[in-house]
Amino acid sequence: MGHATKDTFVPVNIAVLTVSDSRTMDDDKSGAVLVDRLEAAGHVLADRAIVKDETAAIAAKFREWADNPDIEIVLATGGTGLTGRDVTPEALAEVAEKDIPGFGELFRMLSYEKIKTSTIQSRACAGVVNGTYIFAVPGSPGACKDAWDDILVYQLDIRFRPCNFVEMLPRLKER
Repeated sequence: MGHATKDTFVPVNIAVLTVSDSRTMDDDKSGAVLVDRLEAAGHVLADRAIVKDETAAIAAKFREWADNPDIEIVLATGGTGLTGRDVTPEALAEVAEKDIPGFGELFRMLSYEKIKTSTIQSRACAGVVNGTYIFAVPGSPGACKDAWDDILVYQLDIRFRPCNFVEMLPRLKER
């Protein structure tokens, strides 16, 4: 995956949202995976929350964090499947100004190598809300590891070339 240059690492402020009707901070393994990985990479955990699988609640948290200048990235886990309560993509669609379709496409391509055709059930997605990147991944620890280890660790590192999400952060609100 690309190559790093000798530029200085730039930590970004990341909030982690777990979408679940049943998880608590004590048993939220997927959220913990994302927190552990982002901190190990040198980024800052700006906030962490759990919200129910309800479109309005998820969209409200996305808006709240996107309006907070101290949060640059949101990583959401859970609610990306096909059941009636899986509504994270719908919530993101309500608030996103721009979609990042390549994120979900790449996630499913990489996931296929591990879980084969079951990856078709994932609706991993991403978008931009008020200059904030939001990435939504499935609610399993394995999916969180895959999203971070195979995509986000690179794209959230300004040293990654030929391009990355961090270098575009200052330009996301251009009109």
